[in-house]
Amino acid sequence: MDFAKSNSTSFLRALLVLGRVSNLPTVWSNCLAGWLLGGGGDPKTFALLCAGASFLYTGGMYLNDAVDARFDSRYRHERPIPSGAIQAQTVWLLSAGWLAAGMFILAMIGRTPFALSLILVACIIVYDLVHKLIAFSPVLMAGCRFFLYLVAASTAAKGVTGVAVWSAFALAAYVVGLSYLARKESTQGLLSYWPCGLLAIPIVLAFILNAEDCQNRALVLASLLGVWIVRSLWYTVWTTERNIGRTVSGLLAGIVLVDLLAVVPAAYPMGMIFLLLFASALLFQRFVPAT
Repeated sequence: MDFAKSNSTSFLRALLVLGRVSNLPTVWSNCLAGWLLGGGGDPKTFALLCAGASFLYTGGMYLNDAVDARFDSRYRHERPIPSGAIQAQTVWLLSAGWLAAGMFILAMIGRTPFALSLILVACIIVYDLVHKLIAFSPVLMAGCRFFLYLVAASTAAKGVTGVAVWSAFALAAYVVGLSYLARKESTQGLLSYWPCGLLAIPIVLAFILNAEDCQNRALVLASLLGVWIVRSLWYTVWTTERNIGRTVSGLLAGIVLVDLLAVVPAAYPMGMIFLLLFASALLFQRFVPAT
Protein backbone atom coordinates (compact mmCIF):
# COMPACT_ATOMS: atom_id res chain seq x y z
CA MET A 1 0.00 0.00 0.00
CA ASP A 2 2.81 2.37 0.93
CA PHE A 3 4.64 1.44 -2.28
CA ALA A 4 1.54 2.24 -4.36
CA LYS A 5 1.11 5.55 -2.60
CA SER A 6 4.77 6.38 -3.21
CA ASN A 7 4.41 5.63 -6.93
CA SER A 8 1.26 7.76 -7.12
CA THR A 9 3.01 10.68 -5.39
CA SER A 10 6.02 10.35 -7.68
CA PHE A 11 3.81 10.35 -10.77
CA LEU A 12 1.87 13.40 -9.56
CA ARG A 13 5.11 15.27 -8.92
CA ALA A 14 6.30 14.32 -12.41
CA LEU A 15 3.16 15.90 -13.86
CA LEU A 16 3.73 19.10 -11.88
CA VAL A 17 7.40 19.29 -12.84
CA LEU A 18 6.59 18.67 -16.51
CA GLY A 19 4.10 21.54 -16.48
CA ARG A 20 6.48 23.84 -14.58
CA VAL A 21 3.41 24.87 -12.61
CA SER A 22 5.44 27.28 -10.48
CA ASN A 23 5.30 29.62 -13.49
CA LEU A 24 1.51 29.60 -13.78
CA PRO A 25 1.16 32.76 -11.63
CA THR A 26 3.11 34.58 -14.35
CA VAL A 27 0.63 33.30 -16.95
CA TRP A 28 -2.26 34.57 -14.83
CA SER A 29 -0.58 37.93 -14.37
CA ASN A 30 -0.09 38.17 -18.15
CA CYS A 31 -3.80 37.48 -18.56
CA LEU A 32 -4.73 40.08 -15.94
CA ALA A 33 -2.46 42.76 -17.40
CA GLY A 34 -3.59 42.17 -20.98
CA TRP A 35 -7.23 42.06 -19.90
CA LEU A 36 -6.91 45.34 -17.99
CA LEU A 37 -5.08 47.02 -20.86
CA GLY A 38 -7.94 45.91 -23.10
CA GLY A 39 -10.47 47.62 -20.84
CA GLY A 40 -11.42 44.77 -18.50
CA GLY A 41 -14.95 43.43 -18.60
CA ASP A 42 -16.83 40.31 -17.53
CA PRO A 43 -15.06 38.40 -14.68
CA LYS A 44 -16.46 35.11 -16.06
CA THR A 45 -14.73 35.75 -19.36
CA PHE A 46 -11.52 36.49 -17.50
CA ALA A 47 -11.82 33.19 -15.63
CA LEU A 48 -12.18 31.34 -18.94
CA LEU A 49 -9.18 33.24 -20.29
CA CYS A 50 -7.01 32.16 -17.35
CA ALA A 51 -8.13 28.55 -17.69
CA GLY A 52 -7.46 28.44 -21.43
CA ALA A 53 -4.08 30.15 -21.08
CA SER A 54 -3.09 27.79 -18.26
CA PHE A 55 -3.89 24.76 -20.39
CA LEU A 56 -1.92 26.13 -23.34
CA TYR A 57 1.07 26.88 -21.12
CA THR A 58 0.97 23.45 -19.53
CA GLY A 59 0.65 21.76 -22.92
CA GLY A 60 3.60 23.75 -24.22
CA MET A 61 5.74 22.74 -21.26
CA TYR A 62 4.84 19.06 -21.68
CA LEU A 63 5.70 19.29 -25.37
CA ASN A 64 9.00 20.93 -24.46
CA ASP A 65 10.05 17.94 -22.36
CA ALA A 66 8.82 15.45 -24.94
CA VAL A 67 10.93 17.09 -27.66
CA ASP A 68 13.93 17.53 -25.35
CA ALA A 69 13.96 13.96 -24.01
CA ARG A 70 17.24 13.07 -25.72
CA PHE A 71 18.91 16.34 -24.69
CA ASP A 72 17.73 15.92 -21.09
CA SER A 73 19.11 12.38 -20.97
CA ARG A 74 22.56 13.93 -21.45
CA TYR A 75 22.35 17.17 -19.49
CA ARG A 76 19.32 17.01 -17.17
CA HIS A 77 18.93 13.49 -15.82
CA GLU A 78 16.55 14.73 -13.12
CA ARG A 79 13.79 15.63 -15.59
CA PRO A 80 10.74 13.31 -15.48
CA ILE A 81 11.31 11.46 -18.78
CA PRO A 82 15.03 10.56 -18.46
CA SER A 83 14.57 9.77 -14.76
CA GLY A 84 11.91 7.20 -15.66
CA ALA A 85 9.10 8.90 -13.74
CA ILE A 86 6.91 8.97 -16.87
CA GLN A 87 7.04 7.60 -20.39
CA ALA A 88 7.74 9.91 -23.33
CA GLN A 89 4.69 8.66 -25.23
CA THR A 90 2.46 9.60 -22.29
CA VAL A 91 3.93 13.10 -22.25
CA TRP A 92 3.27 13.53 -25.99
CA LEU A 93 -0.38 12.53 -25.54
CA LEU A 94 -0.90 14.73 -22.49
CA SER A 95 0.66 17.67 -24.30
CA ALA A 96 -1.80 17.33 -27.18
CA GLY A 97 -4.68 17.09 -24.73
CA TRP A 98 -3.68 20.24 -22.81
CA LEU A 99 -3.25 22.26 -26.00
CA ALA A 100 -6.56 21.09 -27.45
CA ALA A 101 -8.39 21.89 -24.20
CA GLY A 102 -6.86 25.37 -24.08
CA MET A 103 -7.89 26.20 -27.64
CA PHE A 104 -11.40 24.87 -27.02
CA ILE A 105 -11.87 27.11 -23.99
CA LEU A 106 -10.58 30.21 -25.77
CA ALA A 107 -12.83 29.43 -28.74
CA MET A 108 -15.77 29.62 -26.31
CA ILE A 109 -14.91 33.28 -25.62
CA GLY A 110 -15.02 34.47 -29.22
CA ARG A 111 -13.58 34.38 -32.71
CA THR A 112 -10.78 36.90 -32.14
CA PRO A 113 -9.39 35.21 -29.00
CA PHE A 114 -9.54 31.87 -30.82
CA ALA A 115 -7.79 33.23 -33.92
CA LEU A 116 -5.04 34.77 -31.81
CA SER A 117 -4.77 31.57 -29.76
CA LEU A 118 -4.04 29.67 -32.99
CA ILE A 119 -1.06 31.96 -33.60
CA LEU A 120 -0.02 31.51 -29.97
CA VAL A 121 -0.18 27.74 -30.25
CA ALA A 122 1.83 27.88 -33.48
CA CYS A 123 4.53 29.87 -31.64
CA ILE A 124 4.51 27.33 -28.80
CA ILE A 125 4.89 24.35 -31.11
CA VAL A 126 7.56 25.93 -33.32
CA TYR A 127 9.54 27.05 -30.28
CA ASP A 128 9.43 23.60 -28.70
CA LEU A 129 10.50 21.90 -31.93
CA VAL A 130 13.44 24.14 -32.82
CA HIS A 131 14.57 25.96 -29.67
CA LYS A 132 17.67 23.77 -29.28
CA LEU A 133 18.55 24.14 -32.96
CA ILE A 134 18.51 27.90 -33.64
CA ALA A 135 20.18 30.83 -31.94
CA PHE A 136 17.17 33.15 -32.04
CA SER A 137 14.80 30.78 -30.22
CA PRO A 138 14.43 33.31 -27.33
CA VAL A 139 12.53 35.47 -29.84
CA LEU A 140 10.08 32.62 -30.37
CA MET A 141 9.64 32.22 -26.63
CA ALA A 142 9.01 35.96 -26.36
CA GLY A 143 6.45 35.63 -29.15
CA CYS A 144 4.47 33.22 -26.97
CA ARG A 145 4.14 35.78 -24.20
CA PHE A 146 3.50 38.56 -26.74
CA PHE A 147 0.53 36.76 -28.25
CA LEU A 148 -0.77 35.73 -24.82
CA TYR A 149 -1.04 39.46 -24.03
CA LEU A 150 -2.97 40.02 -27.25
CA VAL A 151 -5.25 37.05 -26.57
CA ALA A 152 -5.98 38.47 -23.11
CA ALA A 153 -6.66 41.98 -24.45
CA SER A 154 -8.95 40.59 -27.15
CA THR A 155 -11.27 39.15 -24.49
CA ALA A 156 -11.75 42.56 -22.82
CA ALA A 157 -14.23 45.36 -23.47
CA LYS A 158 -12.03 47.50 -25.75
CA GLY A 159 -10.11 44.67 -27.39
CA VAL A 160 -6.48 44.91 -28.46
CA THR A 161 -5.49 48.50 -27.71
CA GLY A 162 -2.29 50.28 -28.72
CA VAL A 163 -1.07 50.28 -25.11
CA ALA A 164 -1.64 46.53 -24.94
CA VAL A 165 0.50 46.01 -28.05
CA TRP A 166 3.35 48.20 -26.80
CA SER A 167 3.23 46.53 -23.40
CA ALA A 168 3.33 43.14 -25.12
CA PHE A 169 6.47 44.23 -26.99
CA ALA A 170 8.09 45.36 -23.72
CA LEU A 171 7.29 42.04 -22.05
CA ALA A 172 8.63 40.21 -25.11
CA ALA A 173 11.94 42.10 -24.83
CA TYR A 174 12.20 41.11 -21.16
CA VAL A 175 11.51 37.47 -22.03
CA VAL A 176 14.19 37.50 -24.75
CA GLY A 177 16.70 38.62 -22.13
CA LEU A 178 15.83 35.96 -19.57
CA SER A 179 15.44 33.24 -22.23
CA TYR A 180 18.95 33.89 -23.49
CA LEU A 181 20.26 33.29 -19.97
CA ALA A 182 18.09 30.17 -19.63
CA ARG A 183 19.71 28.67 -22.75
CA LYS A 184 23.03 28.61 -20.89
CA GLU A 185 21.68 26.94 -17.75
CA SER A 186 22.20 23.32 -18.81
CA THR A 187 25.29 23.61 -21.01
CA GLN A 188 27.10 26.32 -19.00
CA GLY A 189 28.50 27.81 -22.22
CA LEU A 190 30.13 31.20 -22.74
CA LEU A 191 27.76 33.92 -21.57
CA SER A 192 27.31 37.32 -23.21
CA TYR A 193 25.76 39.98 -21.03
CA TRP A 194 24.29 42.33 -23.64
CA PRO A 195 20.85 40.59 -23.67
CA CYS A 196 20.50 41.55 -20.00
CA GLY A 197 19.91 45.12 -21.21
CA LEU A 198 16.61 43.97 -22.71
CA LEU A 199 15.32 43.36 -19.20
CA ALA A 200 15.10 47.14 -18.73
CA ILE A 201 12.81 47.77 -21.74
CA PRO A 202 9.58 47.59 -19.66
CA ILE A 203 10.99 50.27 -17.35
CA VAL A 204 11.79 52.55 -20.30
CA LEU A 205 8.31 52.06 -21.77
CA ALA A 206 6.65 52.81 -18.44
CA PHE A 207 8.20 56.27 -18.33
CA ILE A 208 7.27 56.94 -21.96
CA LEU A 209 3.62 55.95 -21.62
CA ASN A 210 2.69 57.38 -18.24
CA ALA A 211 1.73 61.03 -17.93
CA GLU A 212 2.58 63.34 -15.05
CA ASP A 213 -0.18 62.16 -12.75
CA CYS A 214 1.08 58.57 -12.97
CA GLN A 215 4.82 59.18 -13.13
CA ASN A 216 5.39 58.91 -9.37
CA ARG A 217 3.54 55.61 -9.29
CA ALA A 218 5.53 54.44 -12.33
CA LEU A 219 8.78 55.43 -10.59
CA VAL A 220 7.93 53.32 -7.54
CA LEU A 221 6.96 50.27 -9.58
CA ALA A 222 9.91 50.67 -11.96
CA SER A 223 12.26 50.84 -8.96
CA LEU A 224 10.72 47.65 -7.57
CA LEU A 225 11.25 45.84 -10.87
CA GLY A 226 14.76 47.26 -11.27
CA VAL A 227 15.82 46.11 -7.81
CA TRP A 228 14.44 42.65 -8.48
CA ILE A 229 16.26 42.39 -11.83
CA VAL A 230 19.57 43.37 -10.22
CA ARG A 231 18.95 40.96 -7.35
CA SER A 232 18.24 38.12 -9.79
CA LEU A 233 21.25 38.89 -12.00
CA TRP A 234 23.52 38.98 -8.96
CA TYR A 235 23.74 35.18 -8.87
CA THR A 236 25.11 35.09 -12.41
CA VAL A 237 26.89 38.37 -13.08
CA TRP A 238 28.48 39.41 -9.77
CA THR A 239 29.40 36.15 -8.05
CA THR A 240 32.42 33.91 -8.53
CA GLU A 241 30.26 30.77 -8.85
CA ARG A 242 27.48 31.68 -11.23
CA ASN A 243 24.04 30.18 -10.65
CA ILE A 244 22.08 30.76 -13.84
CA GLY A 245 19.19 28.64 -12.64
CA ARG A 246 18.60 30.91 -9.66
CA THR A 247 18.86 33.98 -11.88
CA VAL A 248 16.36 32.64 -14.40
CA SER A 249 13.93 31.53 -11.70
CA GLY A 250 14.01 35.01 -10.20
CA LEU A 251 13.52 36.69 -13.56
CA LEU A 252 10.62 34.37 -14.37
CA ALA A 253 8.87 35.43 -11.17
CA GLY A 254 9.72 39.02 -12.14
CA ILE A 255 7.38 38.71 -15.13
CA VAL A 256 4.60 39.51 -12.66
CA LEU A 257 6.33 42.79 -11.77
CA VAL A 258 6.65 43.59 -15.48
CA ASP A 259 2.89 43.09 -15.78
CA LEU A 260 2.25 45.31 -12.77
CA LEU A 261 4.39 48.05 -14.31
CA ALA A 262 2.36 47.75 -17.54
CA VAL A 263 -0.87 48.69 -15.74
CA VAL A 264 0.40 51.68 -13.75
CA PRO A 265 -2.93 53.61 -13.88
CA ALA A 266 -4.74 50.57 -12.43
CA ALA A 267 -1.93 49.66 -10.02
CA TYR A 268 -3.59 51.12 -6.93
CA PRO A 269 -6.73 48.93 -6.94
CA MET A 270 -5.15 45.89 -8.63
CA GLY A 271 -1.60 46.01 -7.31
CA MET A 272 -2.22 43.66 -4.41
CA ILE A 273 -3.38 40.93 -6.81
CA PHE A 274 -0.15 41.19 -8.80
CA LEU A 275 1.94 41.15 -5.62
CA LEU A 276 0.09 38.03 -4.44
CA LEU A 277 0.82 36.38 -7.78
CA PHE A 278 4.48 37.38 -7.45
CA ALA A 279 4.64 35.87 -3.96
CA SER A 280 2.87 32.74 -5.24
CA ALA A 281 5.42 32.28 -8.02
CA LEU A 282 8.27 32.48 -5.50
CA LEU A 283 6.49 30.11 -3.11
CA PHE A 284 5.69 27.56 -5.81
CA GLN A 285 9.33 27.58 -6.92
CA ARG A 286 10.25 26.09 -3.54
CA PHE A 287 8.37 22.94 -4.46
CA VAL A 288 8.47 22.74 -8.28
CA PRO A 289 11.46 23.98 -10.35
CA ALA A 290 10.68 26.92 -12.61
CA THR A 291 13.05 25.73 -15.34
